[in-house]
Amino acid sequence: MKQPAHIAFVSMLMLAYVPCAVAAESLRPGDAELQSMLHKRAAQAGRGVSIVVGILDETGTRIITSGKAEGVGDVDGNTVFEIGSATKVFTGLLLADVVQRNEVKLDDPISKFLPASIKVPARNSRQITLLDLATHTSGLPRMPDNMVPKDAENPYADYTVEQMYAFLSDYSLPRDIGAEYEYSNFGAGLLGHILALKAGTNYEALVLERICQPLGMTNTMITLSAVLKKRLAAGHNESGAPVKNWDLPVFAGAGALRSTANDLLKFLAAHLEIVPSRLAPAMRLAQQPRHAAGSEMEIGLCWHIANKHDARLVWHNGGTGGYHSFIGFNPEKKRGVVVLANSARFFDDIGFHFLEPKYPLADSKPAKERVAVQLKPEILDRYVGRYQLAPGVFFNLRRDGNHLLAQLTGQPYVEIFPESETNFFYKVVDAQLTFHTAGGRTTELVLHQNGIDQTAKKISDEPPKERQAVKLDAKVYDACVGEYELAPGAVFTVRKEGDRLMVRLTGQSFLEIFPESETEFFYKVVDAQITFVKNGQGRISELVLHQNGSDSRAKKVR
Repeated sequence: MKQPAHIAFVSMLMLAYVPCAVAAESLRPGDAELQSMLHKRAAQAGRGVSIVVGILDETGTRIITSGKAEGVGDVDGNTVFEIGSATKVFTGLLLADVVQRNEVKLDDPISKFLPASIKVPARNSRQITLLDLATHTSGLPRMPDNMVPKDAENPYADYTVEQMYAFLSDYSLPRDIGAEYEYSNFGAGLLGHILALKAGTNYEALVLERICQPLGMTNTMITLSAVLKKRLAAGHNESGAPVKNWDLPVFAGAGALRSTANDLLKFLAAHLEIVPSRLAPAMRLAQQPRHAAGSEMEIGLCWHIANKHDARLVWHNGGTGGYHSFIGFNPEKKRGVVVLANSARFFDDIGFHFLEPKYPLADSKPAKERVAVQLKPEILDRYVGRYQLAPGVFFNLRRDGNHLLAQLTGQPYVEIFPESETNFFYKVVDAQLTFHTAGGRTTELVLHQNGIDQTAKKISDEPPKERQAVKLDAKVYDACVGEYELAPGAVFTVRKEGDRLMVRLTGQSFLEIFPESETEFFYKVVDAQITFVKNGQGRISELVLHQNGSDSRAKKVR
C-alpha cells in the first residue's frame, strides 16, 4: 500500500525453521556482488536507510544486509519493517484457510457477512463476492473518496469503519463485477474486515492465530511489543527524510503488518513446501491463477503471478510512507526472496532479479546533491502568486520572511529552497521548480519530477487568502445536513461524519468543508467556499457556492 508523496495496513505445530544472518566470511558465490549493490542502493536512498535481503534457495537460507537504522544500528534478519501491501497475501491466505475449513465459499456474496444495514453495490444482478475482493475484480476503487486524513503523514489512522460502510453503501460500480482487474486497497481492507467479522475477532488476532503461530512467525504483527519497537527501523520517504509510521486500523488487511526478513522466510518456506505445514492446502489454493492482471501477469488470492522469461514467479510488494517490501518465490526452482527497506523507494528489481536473473536490475542513479543559497526577500517576492497547472489544480506561492512556501491544490504549504535565482528544490520529495520570467515579470513555473516537466502559467500575483478553520460543536453541523438542488439533476448532498462536515455535488466525490463560522465554510482541495443561509425562522434553507468569482445558490430540498 502506497500513499503518494507530495506532488500522493492456539495449539498448532510450531516449526523449528529459524534462518539466521550469515557472517561476511560465509557469503556464497554472487553474494558479495549483491551486498555491494545493496550498499550502493542504500547510500542512494539517503542517510539512515538500510536494506535487508533474505534468500531461500537450494543452499539454504541467509540474510544479506546494508546500512544502519536510527535507534537500531546494524540491521539484520530480526530488524522490524512495515511491509505495507505485502500484508495482502496474508489476507488472501486467511481467505483460502477459511475456505479449506468449509467456513465460507469463494463465491459467497460479501453482503452475507456485513451488517444488514449496509447497502453493498451490485451490477446487472451480480453481487460482489469474496473472490472478487481477493482478485481486485470487484469494481471497487483503489481508495474511497471519503478519506480525509487529519494527519497527512499517517493518512489511514483516523479512517473509521463507519466511513467504510458509508462509502460502500453510497458507491455505484462503474463496470461489471469480475470484468476487469483494478488494484483496490479498499477492497483488500474490506476483505480483511469481513474475515475478522466472520471469525468474531480482529484482523491482527486472526493473522496471529491462523498464520503466525502455526508457522512460528513470532515477529510478525501490527501492535509491536516494547522489544519489537526497539528493533523497528525508522522509515524514510523517497528523498531520504525521516517520516512517521503508518497505522491502518480499518484497512489492516490491506497493509498494516510489520515483520522481519527471518519471519517472512518462514512464510515463503511453507509456501514452497520446504517445511511441512497444516496451511499447505490453503497456500496451494491461494496461488492458483484466477484472473488476468495486466500484461504477462495473473492474480490468485491476492498473490500476483508473473509469467515472463519462461518463469512463473509468485510475488507481492508493499510500500508505506517510509518503507518498501517485496516477497516472492519461484515454485519450480524452490527459490524465495524477501527484500525489506526503511525507504519509500522501490527495490522490486532486486527481488525479481534474484528469482529470475533475466529480470534486469534497475540502473539507479543517486539523487543530485542540492545546496541551498540565500536570496534577498525582494527576489522571492517575484515568485509569490498563483499558477495554474491544470483545470482546478494550482500552485500557490507565498513568502514567509526569508522562506518561499509552495502549495499544490489539496496539499499543505511546504518550503522550497533556492539553488539559484530561478531554480528551487523540495526537501520533502525529489522534485524541483524552475521559474521563467519575461519583461521583468514571472510568467510561469515548471515542475520537474519523475523525469517529467509540467508547466504552470502564472495567473495572479497574489495567492488566495489563507483561511483558518474554527472549532465548532459537531451538533452545529446537524442543521446543515441535507440535500440542496443547484439545478435539475445537480444536487449538493451534505452529511456529517463524526466531527466533520462532508459535501458532494452530483457526479463528484464527498469532500470535507471547514468552518470559518457557523454558516461560512471552505474547501481545502479547491478554491471554493460555501455559505449556509438561514430563513426567517432561523432554519437553513439554502447554500451558496462561491467559486471563480460567481455565487451559485442551491435550495434545500430535503
